Amino acid sequence: MRLLGNILWFILGGFVMAVSWFATGILWCLTIIGIPVGIQCFKFAALSLWPFGKEIVYHPSTSSFLLNVIWLVFSGWILALEHFVGGILLAITIIGIPFAKQSFKLARLALMPFGAEIVDRQD
Repeated sequence: MRLLGNILWFILGGFVMAVSWFATGILWCLTIIGIPVGIQCFKFAALSLWPFGKEIVYHPSTSSFLLNVIWLVFSGWILALEHFVGGILLAITIIGIPFAKQSFKLARLALMPFGAEIVDRQD
């Protein structure tokens, strides 16, 4: 199911969402201070391509909270809105509900990417 889900996800919008993460990462990498943020964006672009079979685990800390606030102001809300609208469109049909869940998972990640770790789900 993972392989089929990931292939359909890629076709139905995952590629566009990954390009958004990648472009955001490039913009953050234009400054030396933003390079760590850009590298995190590239990691999440890969997750946005193939989200099935992956889980996001959050490890909150003070430094990640501050980075998340800066991220949210400059980039996070745009990516979260993109994923949220995509999730709403996918949830219109019953068949699209698993894809909508993935989109909402990525919308939450777009709001709080720092302190998050991608792990493989063992199903």
